[in-house]
Amino acid sequence: MGWGKRSILSAAVTVVCAVTVLGAPGTAFADPSPGPSASPTPPPNKDLEKVREKLDGLYHDAAVATDAYNAAEEKAKQQSARIVVLARKIDEGQQKLARLNDQAGAAARAQYRTGGVPPTAQFLLSDDPGQVLDGAGLLLQSQRATKSLISEVSSTQEQLRAYADDAADQWKKLDAERRTKAAAKKRIQQQISAAEKLESDLEKKDKERLAELEAQAALKAQTAWLDTGILKRIHGKASAQGEKAVAFATAQLGKPYVWGAEGPKSYDCSGLTSQAWAAAGHPIPRTSQEQWKQLKHVDVKDMRPGDLVIYFDDASHVAIYVGDGAIIQAPRPGRDVTVAGAGSMPILGVVRPDA
Repeated sequence: MGWGKRSILSAAVTVVCAVTVLGAPGTAFADPSPGPSASPTPPPNKDLEKVREKLDGLYHDAAVATDAYNAAEEKAKQQSARIVVLARKIDEGQQKLARLNDQAGAAARAQYRTGGVPPTAQFLLSDDPGQVLDGAGLLLQSQRATKSLISEVSSTQEQLRAYADDAADQWKKLDAERRTKAAAKKRIQQQISAAEKLESDLEKKDKERLAELEAQAALKAQTAWLDTGILKRIHGKASAQGEKAVAFATAQLGKPYVWGAEGPKSYDCSGLTSQAWAAAGHPIPRTSQEQWKQLKHVDVKDMRPGDLVIYFDDASHVAIYVGDGAIIQAPRPGRDVTVAGAGSMPILGVVRPDA
């Protein structure tokens, strides 16, 4: 799908901008300004503003813990796969060692049948020296084969020990990552539970006002970002893979945020971006922090649809840029995958998966 200056998405954003804050709680483009005939909006309640800031902090901490959980999950998957490979190698090595031991046993039995008499003695005592010479040549070959066999047995045993040590190390790491996941999961649940309790204690009108404050804060940040004239400098055109990633993200609009989820029914922020690029045929790291660390950084003015916008100093949130100053993101628990302003949160930087 195309994402030109006046794209379908741009038109959709314009429509969203025209609705009231209460009509779209949590949407970055909602316009909190009343119409000419509407009554003035009451000034923000200081207590509710503190609640909003507290909620932002709780959900941010949950996002950080979610990234830790996802990172541990990815490492655990890699370590489990490594253990499977090592187990297969150990099994193959044991089978090879058994074959080598059988060959060594056969050589020992053959030597026993000759009585272990040295070739020189066999030559002097034999009635047919020519036959002994032939036999000596075969014996020399046998000795060399035996040395080679012993060397191969030793090498195979060393490999098996190395595989076993590696497997033991991977098991230790896997156990550590499982503990990391468990601790991160506990932190996530604590932060989300605290946020949900904080919201549940509010009356309906306060919840509505809180949603309005959230939208106002997002709109204020987006407006300040747009006022820099940044859109006049952003003219990047999506790559073929970028268009596919954007199309995938667009198809997920309305699906709920669930921490640790990577589809198809729900997503967290990096679950959405990683799956969007996987659908485009270009796998990327699973977490927002690893996406920030490993993918190519580009200047904000050079970003194009399909690029990933990384947010906050700790790279704890990520969204996919879709053009016209907009992103698609999985925001936080209690929200759905949605369109928002690219500048509605503090931008750490932009990365390009298919650079």
